[in-house]
Amino acid sequence: MTEPATPARDPGLQPERTRLAWRRTTLTYTIAAVLAAKSVIRDEITAAGVAGAALAVLAWLGFLAVAHRRIQALDAARPGPLSHRGALLATVCTVALAAFAVAVVL
Repeated sequence: MTEPATPARDPGLQPERTRLAWRRTTLTYTIAAVLAAKSVIRDEITAAGVAGAALAVLAWLGFLAVAHRRIQALDAARPGPLSHRGALLATVCTVALAAFAVAVVL
């Protein structure tokens, strides 16, 4: 007796929704980083402010790298899950941006 063939996976619109969510998140992240940099520039420029802005840009670039890889992976016929490393990097970048935002506000 043979086992029935597994039907081809029909992902529907799920990969497209996920791709759009990554793009929205990237746009939101970019706006938050620009507003943080603007806040630093608006006040007097200090070494700590410049260092904070540089770290915010570094976190932003890390998040962009993760998002770009994930968006490209979603173009595949059978997109795989987000890697643990990618998830960890995205989380660290997001927490870092939140910490920079708190530092700028205080």
